[in-house]
Order: sequence, then C-alpha cells, then structure tokens
Amino acid sequence: MLTSLYVRHFAVVEEAEIVFGPGLTVVSGETGAGKSLMVDALMLLAGARADSGMVRAGADRAELAAEFDLTGLPEARAWLEREELDDEDHCQLRRVIRAEGSSRAWINGRPANASQLGELAALLVEIHGQHEHQALLSRGHQLALLDAYAGNEAGLGEVRSLAAEWREVGARIRKLSGGDDRDRQLELLRHEVTELEQWALPPEELAELEASHKRLSNAGRLAEGAAGVIDMIDGDSEFALRRVLGRTQAELARLAAIDDRLQPLLELVENATIQLGEAADDLGRYAQDVDLDPERFTQVDTHLARLHELGRRHRLPAADLHGKLVSLRAELAELEGAGEALDALEARRDKLQQKYAKAADVLGASRRDAATRLAAEVGVLMGELGMAGGTLTIELEPAGGTDPDPQGRERCELLVSANPGQPPRPLRKVASGGELARISLAIEVATLGKDTVGTMVFDEVDTGIGGAVAEVVGQKLRSLGTLRQVLCVTHLPQVAAQGHAHLQVSKSSDGETTATLIRTLDGAGRQAELARMLGGLEITAATRAHAKQMLERAQAG
Repeated sequence: MLTSLYVRHFAVVEEAEIVFGPGLTVVSGETGAGKSLMVDALMLLAGARADSGMVRAGADRAELAAEFDLTGLPEARAWLEREELDDEDHCQLRRVIRAEGSSRAWINGRPANASQLGELAALLVEIHGQHEHQALLSRGHQLALLDAYAGNEAGLGEVRSLAAEWREVGARIRKLSGGDDRDRQLELLRHEVTELEQWALPPEELAELEASHKRLSNAGRLAEGAAGVIDMIDGDSEFALRRVLGRTQAELARLAAIDDRLQPLLELVENATIQLGEAADDLGRYAQDVDLDPERFTQVDTHLARLHELGRRHRLPAADLHGKLVSLRAELAELEGAGEALDALEARRDKLQQKYAKAADVLGASRRDAATRLAAEVGVLMGELGMAGGTLTIELEPAGGTDPDPQGRERCELLVSANPGQPPRPLRKVASGGELARISLAIEVATLGKDTVGTMVFDEVDTGIGGAVAEVVGQKLRSLGTLRQVLCVTHLPQVAAQGHAHLQVSKSSDGETTATLIRTLDGAGRQAELARMLGGLEITAATRAHAKQMLERAQAG
C-alpha cells in the first residue's frame, strides 16, 4: 500500500507531502489545477521517461519519493530480496530529475535503474488511464488475471513444475549424450584425463616437487655456501670460530678458577663449542649430499613447465589441476556409462510429457470456462458503467510449439467492443482513454480480490459520463477500495462523494509565479468541494444541501 508521496519542484508544485490511507482516496480540483500530477509522479517513480520540462521553472531539479508498506505484498518483497534491495516491510522509491534532463533513481536508498523501477513498481501500483503504464495491457498479466479469477493456482503450479522438470531432464540427457558430438567429447575427455594423470599432483606432492626444483636449481650455490661456512667455523685461519671459541674457553676457565661466579658462563661457552662442532660436522655431510644431478633437474623442471602449461589451458592454478583430474574422471565415467542412464532419462522425459499434457488440458479447460464467465460478468459491468452494448471477449490462443510451456498451452488476449456493432479489438488498441479506464475498472471489479497489486490508480476514469452512471462508477471504485487501496482523479461529485478520503488540488498565483497546493479535506471541506463541483461559479444553499446529502448517502452506503 502507498503510504506517502513527496514531490518538490515538480511541474507547478513547489513542495508537497501527501499521506495516504487504505480504501478509496479521491482527488479533485478545478480544471488546470494539476489533479493528475500525482499520477504523473507515480509514473515517473515507476520508471517512465523523464524530461527537463517536469522541473519547476527556476529550480535546478525535481525530487519525487514514494513510501510503500509491503505487508500483504509477498511478490514485491521477494523481488527486493532477489535484487538485494530489501528493507523489511517498507519500500521507498526515489527519483531526482535535473533541469538539463538527466535523472537518477534509488530503491530503499540504493541506486537503481529505470528497468528496476519498472519491475518493482509493477508489483506495487497499477495505473489505469494511460496506455503505456497499464499492467492490464500486457498479455502476460491478462493470462495471470484470468488464472487468478479461475482459482488456477494449484493447476498452474503443477504445470510449471512439470515443465521445469521436463527441461531439467532434457538438459541432463543432452549433457550425458554429449550433444551432437558425443564421440568427439569422449575422445577429448580421455585425452585430458590421460594428460592430467601423467602430470597433475596432489597438493603435498606438488609442494615437494617445487621444493626439489628450488634445491636442484641452486645446488652449486648451496654446496659452495656450505663449504664456505665450514671454513669459517673450522678452517685453518686463526679467526675460525672454533679456534676463537677455544681460546675464549681457555681464558674463561682461568678466570673461573679465581671466581666461582664465572662457572655458569664457562659452561655456556663449552656448550657453544660442542654445538659449533656438531654444526660443522652436519654441514660437511650436507655439502657431500647436495644433489648436483643435472638430469634430475631437467626432469623436475620439465614437470613444472608442463603443469604451468596445463594450468593456462584449463585456466586453473597448478595446485588445482589434481582436483580437475578428479572431476574429469567422474565426467568421463558418467559419459562412458551413459547408455543405461540415458534410457532411464528418456523414459522419464516421456512420462513427464504425458503428465504435462494431462495437467495442461485440465488447466486449459478451467481457463476456457473462466473466460466465458469473466467475459459475461465484465460485459454486465460495462453496461452499468455507461457502455451499454459493450462486450468483452477473452480469446485463448495456442501458445505454439510442442515443448512443455510453464505458462500452459494457451495465451490470452482481451478483446473489447465498446459500442454495439463494433468488432472486438484488443484492449491494448482501444483508443479512448476514458473508455479504457472504465473497461479496466469493470475488469478489476469483476476480479475483485484476485489481483495481487496493492495500489490501483484511476486517472479520469469518469471522462464522458455523468448522472446515474457516474454514481455507479463511484460505487464500484468504493467497493474495489474495500480490498485494495484505490486512488482516483475525478471531476464528478458523484464519484468524489464515494471516497473514504478526499484530496483537493488548487492553484494559486502571486502575479509572478504559480503554485499548485494539495490538501486533505475534512468533512466540512468535502461538502464545500462537492458543492463547488455541483454548482460551478454560483454555489447556493440548495447546492450545499445537495452536496451534504450526497456525501451522507455515499458514506452511509
């Protein structure tokens, strides 16, 4: 449900914030006051194309924002979660249009594009009266509305599930059969497995190979360095460490004989002498054992080169090639033993096709029955709404193709004849905005409670009607408002009287600038506005009494 709408520097509106409640909210005002600006603002927030002419003269940008309560709108919440734009039970759409014509949009404070605005807005608000912004003009929406009217949720769910499973089994079959070139795929897999079996190593073996390569490539330096260190420890020079340490030990022994407190230090030096000797011995053995085998180095170097080449080919680090080998072995085994699996899968697909055919037939029969009932019901409502003789035909056409379709075997088209003798035409091609809005109203009333959109907006739904028909239009809008939030821009008092809430749009000027004001009317204000709508320039006591009576009768009903 739409809870608030904020506009700033938008067209002739300097700034306005409107709070909305449930039920039917009517919007009225003098001609040219800007009654449809709220509808225009919602269209822009729904992703409609923006231009600089929408920015108030003298301002650098226009700002629009709408707040929605998502309680009872699971589809909108699910969409927000998928797009990672969710914010619990609330949703804010915001758009800024700059004077040079550019615009930016946000959903729950996060940047969004016009396409995202449109997708989300289609789940939040449905605008009637403008061709390009009506969900009812979409054939997909028409079919969904027919299914909702018929109560086809379970049947449609079964059809979708069977179609999805049929596609999954088909994909599995294509994978196992290797498509159109199974032999070539088998040959490639065998070659890749053989190659990886020859070169790929588990992580620990790869680490040892790399360490071995490092040692072999530096063998000469290691042997020479070890010999040099041995010479520094135990060489012929008087500065060799063991010679220096021996002299140190002898001198410290003489001093310790004088002062016992030096004895622990003497022990440390003696231990160092022993450890230095052990280090020299170990280094000697290491120098003798250093591998100077060029042939072994060539083998290790070749192995690593092949691993890096395979890594580039498979687009993997060398450490991941062994895991790739494991997965390719499994894929090869699966493809080589695919015969029995393919037979079972093909049998499963045939069975799914048969089950789908039965489920789709049941769904189609339900749709045809519902189409007849809904068309008759809408036809009666069209007559009540001032379109006597008008008819609605719901045409179900084959979807085409033989593969299971998740939407079933039918596609829906609403055909309308607004006047007797006129051939039915697609609803999306109906020219008159007023007729289109009333036809939409008739469909919405007939399918009351079936549409999942929380807010419906009717712009000038009462164009070209008056009298008793106008009162019926108002009553239908009010009944629609019992289950959905409804906003209606109107110029007829019979419709305005039916509202649960009433907004008045007025225009004022100081001689230099013009501004549009929007305010919520109380009881007295509503009577005065109805009187203005009834009486025009001259408002008499009788006009005011008529307005009061009209309002009381509408609200009592």
